[in-house]
Order: sequence, then C-alpha cells, then structure tokens
Amino acid sequence: MQVISPHAILLALTAIYMQFATAETVLGVYIYHRHGDRTPKILGSTALTALGYDEIFARGSYYHGRYINSSSSSQIHGISPSLVRLSQLNVSAPTDNVIQNSAAGWLQGLYPPAGQTANQTLSNGTSVQPPLNGFQLIPVSTLSSGSDSESSSWLQGVTGCQNAAISSNNYFSSPPYQSLLSSTKSLYQSLSPMINATFSLSDMSFKNAYTIWDLLNVASIHNSTQEYPALQGLNTSLMNQLFELANIHEYNLAYNSSDPVRGIAGAVLAGQVLQGLNNTITSRGSGNTLTVQFGSYATALSYFGLSDLTAASSNFTGIPDYASSMVWELVTNSSISDGFPSPSDIYVRFYFNNGTSAASADLTNYPLFNQSSLLLSWSDFVSSSQKFAVTSQDQWCQQCGNAGSSCAAISSSSSAATPSTSSDSSSGGISKAVAGVIGAMVTLGVVLGLEALVMLIGGIRLTIKRANVPSTPVTEKTVAGERP
Repeated sequence: MQVISPHAILLALTAIYMQFATAETVLGVYIYHRHGDRTPKILGSTALTALGYDEIFARGSYYHGRYINSSSSSQIHGISPSLVRLSQLNVSAPTDNVIQNSAAGWLQGLYPPAGQTANQTLSNGTSVQPPLNGFQLIPVSTLSSGSDSESSSWLQGVTGCQNAAISSNNYFSSPPYQSLLSSTKSLYQSLSPMINATFSLSDMSFKNAYTIWDLLNVASIHNSTQEYPALQGLNTSLMNQLFELANIHEYNLAYNSSDPVRGIAGAVLAGQVLQGLNNTITSRGSGNTLTVQFGSYATALSYFGLSDLTAASSNFTGIPDYASSMVWELVTNSSISDGFPSPSDIYVRFYFNNGTSAASADLTNYPLFNQSSLLLSWSDFVSSSQKFAVTSQDQWCQQCGNAGSSCAAISSSSSAATPSTSSDSSSGGISKAVAGVIGAMVTLGVVLGLEALVMLIGGIRLTIKRANVPSTPVTEKTVAGERP
C-alpha cells in the first residue's frame, strides 16, 4: 500500500483551498463607514477638515480597487468598472455637514473622473465631455432625522428612542460609573490649563470623558504647542489614558448585555444590513449590489456588542477611528455562468478596518455572533442577526416605548398589515425557511434615521493617530486653553 506523506496531503489541501478561494465570487456588499477627521463636537458647527477629506477620499479609492476595478479578484459581480451605473449603487447619510461631505468625498474615490470614457456624442456629431475631466455625479440619499449628529454629545440624543435613553442614563447611576467618576476626578481637573476655555471646573470629570478626549484629540492633531503652550502637557501616555476612559464611557452608553434596548442603534443597523443584502439576493443581482451607509461611531459600538464581536477581540469595545468601516460581503463558490446562485449557496463574510488607526488599509476578517467560522451561510447569518435586529418601524416602536403620533398610527394599523415575503428560492430570493425573517422588513430609513449614528473599529489596535498633522490650526476655537 502506498504511503502518502504529510507534505503531499498538505499540498493537496492547499490546492483545494486555493481552488475554492479563486472560484469565490462577490455578489454584493454592504458598507457602514465613519466620516473623516473633523473639528470638535463640543464646539458645535462641526465641519470636515482638509485632512478628513483626504482620509475619506483615500478610503473610497481603496474600495474602488477592491470592489469596482475589473482586475480585482473581489470585484462585485456585474458591477460597472468605470462609469457608475446608479441602479447598482445605494448611498445614504444623515443631513449632517461632516457625514454628508464625507460621503461625497468617498464617492469621488470610489468612481473617479472617467476622462474621455464619459464623453457623449450628440445627434449633430458633437462630442461633449462632462466638466472636471468626466467627474461622475453620484447622489447621496439624505435623511432629515439624525441631523447634526456630529454636534450631538451622545448616542441616544439622536435616536429618539425613549427606552434606550432611559437605559443609557441608568449607566450614570451604576457602581462602575460612580467608581470611575470618583477615582478619575483629579485626573480630569488636572487638565484645566488645556480645556478651561471650553469646560467649567465642574464639567471636568468622567461624565464628559468623550467630549474632553475629543477636544484634546483634535487639538493634538491640528494645534501646535508653539501657538498653544498649554498643550505641552498633552503627551502620548496621557492621551492613551483619556482615550481608554472615553472608550469605557461610550461603550457603556451604547450597549449593555442585560438591557438590549440600549443598543437600539446597532439593532436598526443590523436590520438595514439584512434588508440591503436581501435585496441583492431577491433581485438576483440586478438591483443595488453595493450599499453604503455613512454615520458616526456610536451605532458601530452598539452593533459590536449585539453581534458578539467583542468575543473576537476586546478592542471592539473601543471607539472606531476616523474613516473606519464595517463590511458585509455576500459571496458564493458556485458557478454563476448559469445564473444567480440559490440562497443555499450564498455566504456572508464580515470585515472591519479601523480607519486611520489601522496598520494597513486592508480589511480584516472577524467572526460574527461568537462563532468559530469566518464564513457564515446566508441562512445562519439571517437567523443570528434576527435575534436582535429591528426589521420594522412597528418593532422599533414596541422596543422604544414611544407613544408619538407615528408610533400610534403604526400600532393601530399593524394588526391589519400583512408582511410580504419572498416566494421561494427558485426566484433568487430567500428560502421559505428564512423568508419570514426578512419579508417583514419595511423601509427602515423611516425608523428615525439611525443611519446618522454609526461607526467602527478594526485593524485592530486603537491608537491615537498623530501623523500628517497640518501645520495650520483649524481655528482658534479648537484649542483647549487660552492663547498666550
């Protein structure tokens, strides 16, 4: 009997794996993206900076190379590689200066000017090139709710969810919070020379952990110690300490395992991801195959907790950096030469990149729902997400306990409503065993636009980024402390 060496077995297994990897096709993608560098939230009128514009454009260019470029192995199946086809793309952002402008800047990288490819010939034979070397105009869907979220000091301030606000407020009376409030008092008050232009002495405490760190983080990026001598005490060790405290503060306001409603923002995001990916499947790839949602960091923190990403890495309890992104890919190993694959042959893979804090621009794959596999079947992804996802406005109203006119109207009519469902897997939709999970989805943008609240983390070590600091201060108001 012939003995097969371990080396030969390894080579055979490697060949099988490579065959699978090279045969894999990306069918659709959902991206949740944080904005770029901005001015401090505490000062209001928050604006995207030149650095933030550059960061977000670079990330858009990265995703062009990954999902749009025809030479990429991860190109989305059937997507237009040079001229944008608007029917394939769905981009949304709340009515917020920072987030809207980030979306616009990102899209410039995703579909750069097309040059002569964008030319059109008129009936009289004249060739017309669009302005700016074929600059491509891509609309961003706007949401009126969640407006000015980057000027809001905390997550629940823009969710509109009463029970979530109550739950988050409960953190301020919890023993862990009270302990940190007391033990860090001297630390925060020692910051007075740097922040006394913005915070009163009574506000220099762990209660304002995020807004204090945010102000100093912006100052460390944009303001020189020559111009503002008070910032000389802002060393790396101090900033790391303040950042860790801000992480604790924000994560506990965004998620609590014993009170799931606190994570309502992440629950709505989960429902939106289900809806977006399901639309790709039910349309058999003929509709939106790339859905992109822009928002802030807090929704990401809620999703991290709800989806058990903290089991994959404790760093998922930290605030995602600027230009971070979460990605859900729909993939298949089935041949698509004979048509769109059935849902049973479709899988979901989750990625994260921690923006400007990541060591690499590339995405990192993490397991969702505390599972061992990095690749989930579509049915497993749906069933696991559905355990916490908010998939209708009626469900949102019930969880939030809101009694406003919109919730009252939905409640009175819900008993007569019949949710639509996908008929069968042969039509390219979800199989009947899974159809009920997604079929009841309504337009979740109506759910008070929680798109305004999201953000991410990953790479994954969270660090303070100080490279590429502009030599010119953003504005006199961004400083903490008096000018000399």
